[in-house]
Amino acid sequence: MSSILEKPSMAELQECAHDAGHNYAKGSPHILHHSIRDRVVRRIHQVVGEVMKRNGRCRVVEVGAGHGCFTDHLLAAGAEVEVTEMSAPSAEFLRHRFRHNPRVAVIHDADGNAACSGDPVDVVVCISVLHHIPDYLGTTAKLAERVAPGGAFLSFQDPLWYPRRSAWSLGLDRGSYFCWRMLQGDFRRGLGTRIRRMRGAYDEANPSDMVEYHVVRQGVDEEAIHGCLTASFSVVDIERYWSTQSCLLQAVGERYFPASNFGILARGRI
Repeated sequence: MSSILEKPSMAELQECAHDAGHNYAKGSPHILHHSIRDRVVRRIHQVVGEVMKRNGRCRVVEVGAGHGCFTDHLLAAGAEVEVTEMSAPSAEFLRHRFRHNPRVAVIHDADGNAACSGDPVDVVVCISVLHHIPDYLGTTAKLAERVAPGGAFLSFQDPLWYPRRSAWSLGLDRGSYFCWRMLQGDFRRGLGTRIRRMRGAYDEANPSDMVEYHVVRQGVDEEAIHGCLTASFSVVDIERYWSTQSCLLQAVGERYFPASNFGILARGRI
């Protein structure tokens, strides 16, 4: 662990936030809500199915798999999956969970570089990952380089870039989160985190601030990612949608609120 005078690394912060007892489903709309989860699962089956039909097999690297919620769907679609995890406890959980499945290889990616190297793959999958990475554009470009010709890049559940969103959109997003947070316990901690975010003052040693890195960087620039991938793939599509933690506000927001998050699917690696 870093000394008291050093800033903890992103790997250390990730491991603190995602320790052995971490519940990945709590506060994760893409796992909690059927509408968002089904959106992601449909894309997984689509892209893996296309590669399977063309090649007879599909090699996938899944970056930051958590406890393997979407790994199950990749396997069900027929893929062979290399799973990377920055958190050592989560990597160990994944090894145990998939210990009897020869189509899964788990890598503890402590510095975040392992996913960007290795043998070519047919698909890169990043579910709720890019907003945790300070240099997400550089990482996206490196991951794209690993994709074999004809392959794909799939990412979901990242917050839209704040400067392109209206005050109304951001207000609904933050208000919905705050309403949900009030019911989760440890209200004082949640309020402190929200006040720091409103002031733009962040504690670089606090996982609550730095693991959800998009709060420091104003979301994730979906248009910049689109431009990055367009250089390497023949078709790149952005899918924008509403996402929040509350089940009630998710249902209402899907009908009436502007998009807050996005997914991106790049196909046809050049």
